[in-house]
Amino acid sequence: MYLHLGQTTVIRSETILGIFDLEKTTVSKTTRDYLAAATAAGEVVTVSYELPKSFIVTVENGRRTVYISQISPSTLLRRAGFIDTIRL
Repeated sequence: MYLHLGQTTVIRSETILGIFDLEKTTVSKTTRDYLAAATAAGEVVTVSYELPKSFIVTVENGRRTVYISQISPSTLLRRAGFIDTIRL
């Protein structure tokens, strides 16, 4: 199954490690450090330059990619079919 992250970006659902709310998680220094390290390593893909609402961590073929999306985490979870298994 595939998940549309916005604009022209589509990923395979099987590669998703997590979908995170950017506003709620970046309060933590650990998350900010994680995103800074991923950016420095060239692993961040910005899907749209609109106001970001979520970030999605994926691993495919041993390579980590962090997508920054303007779509809310709840919408992405619903699109991916995870909303039934995860309590928001």
